[in-house]
Amino acid sequence: MTPGTPSTPVRAGGRTRPGPSISDVARLAGVSQQTVSRVSTGAENVRPDTRQRVLDAMEQLGYSPNHAARALRSGSFGAIGVIAHRLARTGESRTVEAVVEAARLEGYTVSLIDVQSPSSTDVTAAVQRLDHQAIDGLVIIRAEAATPTTLALPPRLPVVVSDSRFVGHHPAVGTDQTEGASQAVQHLLDLGHRTVHHLAGPADSTPAQTRVDAWRTRLRAAGRTVPEVLHGDWTSLSGYQIGQRLAEDCDVTAVLCANDEMAAGLMRALHEHGRRIPEDVSVVGFDDIPLAEYLWPPLTTVRQDFRAIGSELVALLLQQIRERTSLAGHHVVVPTELIVRASTGPARQP
Repeated sequence: MTPGTPSTPVRAGGRTRPGPSISDVARLAGVSQQTVSRVSTGAENVRPDTRQRVLDAMEQLGYSPNHAARALRSGSFGAIGVIAHRLARTGESRTVEAVVEAARLEGYTVSLIDVQSPSSTDVTAAVQRLDHQAIDGLVIIRAEAATPTTLALPPRLPVVVSDSRFVGHHPAVGTDQTEGASQAVQHLLDLGHRTVHHLAGPADSTPAQTRVDAWRTRLRAAGRTVPEVLHGDWTSLSGYQIGQRLAEDCDVTAVLCANDEMAAGLMRALHEHGRRIPEDVSVVGFDDIPLAEYLWPPLTTVRQDFRAIGSELVALLLQQIRERTSLAGHHVVVPTELIVRASTGPARQP
């Protein structure tokens, strides 16, 4: 074999020898193996023309760096795992999007698994699958049916959870659901509404239940009647279906919806029944999805800062990875903001 000619896979005893090696790339590019290694790891102390020559050689040979071997040398795979449940839901999808972006800015890739249910069994199985993919740490977006005692995680694996129930066991990041719902209820009471009905999320959802508790507490503190809780499933369809019932009740003048999608469905039902918004019924959502300000009328809602949540999750995880320390007691609460638009107004006079 002449210098600069790469070795090629050959069969020996029925087996295929591995393809291009780092030494093949070094010979073709006319550099040392150490230089190839520095280019593979993204090191900056390589001249631009040399880097390009190495990259051209890698492409010509079809060479891919051995990330597992690199991880053994550096102690890092440069990847984190993310476990989510029901990515079609706004909170999960926008939080995952924010985590991926924050990880990218830190030079990390993301391996994502969307579990069928947030049970301990499904989440634990997902963790095992991700662990086999070589990750440095794990983000669990929500583990509603799992608990700190039932969730089995690999020892010494850095973990951060977007679930306050895990505080004391794993670092957690979450939105101030209580304050957000309380502000929404108070806003409607300040407009003169005698009480506020609540179109809640699923009964088995921790965030939904937190919002229910805050809604009920604020009404009781104000000495107001607490109506029956009506549970939807986060979809516009459920908001529309429940909205059919609410629209027929003339005593309903203000509704807090647990998310913007259900609020959109409710608003359609109100329109179809000739109930004007906000003259007859004021409506508040939760999340502040991009569509909220383009509904008619534009939707008053509680804004969650999903970008901040994702950034905090990644920051806490990387701190554990890089400092090799436990942050189990850390709990970051991201504030909410009430965004007032045209869907809320003064209560109609009797």
